[in-house]
Amino acid sequence: MVRTEITLFLKNVPGELSKLTLMLAENNINIDAITIQDATSYVKELFNARGKIFRRYATAASYGMIQKDSEQFALIRLLVSDSDKTMDLLAEHEYLYDIMPVMAVELDNRPGSLAETAEKIGDAGININYVYGSVSPSEGKTLFVFCPEDIDQASQVFKKSL
Repeated sequence: MVRTEITLFLKNVPGELSKLTLMLAENNINIDAITIQDATSYVKELFNARGKIFRRYATAASYGMIQKDSEQFALIRLLVSDSDKTMDLLAEHEYLYDIMPVMAVELDNRPGSLAETAEKIGDAGININYVYGSVSPSEGKTLFVFCPEDIDQASQVFKKSL
């Protein structure tokens, strides 16, 4: 199913994740999936990727400055129960965020389930930019979030396989 992923930079200081998640909880917004990574690795990967395809939009020195600044932030990606309400809250509290359509897919929690899904996407000629997931052993299911290059084409792959 296509869902709206919210991406934001969070200050890399103690208590910031608590502040964000408490704000969501107090507004009855559930976090369905979340991933957190050091923003410096994100900027470094972006610099390296842009260098490989020869489409850097800034000089190496500029990327160095961005990477140094990014040490102060963590990159958060999340799916929530109410995207619109979350975006309103983020704007109200002056968080910088972006949105992206992603595929949220519930898979069986068994060896090979992710491989089968990734194979279907790959066989359709769709590149996966990133993926993250979670496991709920009591239900025997997992939730994986895929960010494909072509969300419409990926949606068709999942419609056919259901």
